[in-house]
Amino acid sequence: MKFKYPKTMTSKERKGMPVFTGVLKYFPDALKAVSQCSLAGNNQHHPDKELHWDKTKSFDNEDALVRHLIDHSQNPMDDDGILHLTKCAWRSLAALQIYLENNGK
Repeated sequence: MKFKYPKTMTSKERKGMPVFTGVLKYFPDALKAVSQCSLAGNNQHHPDKELHWDKTKSFDNEDALVRHLIDHSQNPMDDDGILHLTKCAWRSLAALQIYLENNGK
């Protein structure tokens, strides 16, 4: 099934995307770790602002994902105390989100 934005989806199509049972229930710990990574990144780049994704800060999600995967093979923990695999997951989600925003319509 090709991804379509919710604005153009029918009720049947929306029910075919079990976000809670098909994602949140599968990966609760991983998603909590990714949310902590988001907060740490926000605090690093915008300590004075509420949590948000500043898409102007980085355009190399795929390269950063691979760098963190390589770093994970040498030491699972990054210098800031966040697992490299957590940063891989964040970068992978970021790359997918941007791709879908640009090509999924």
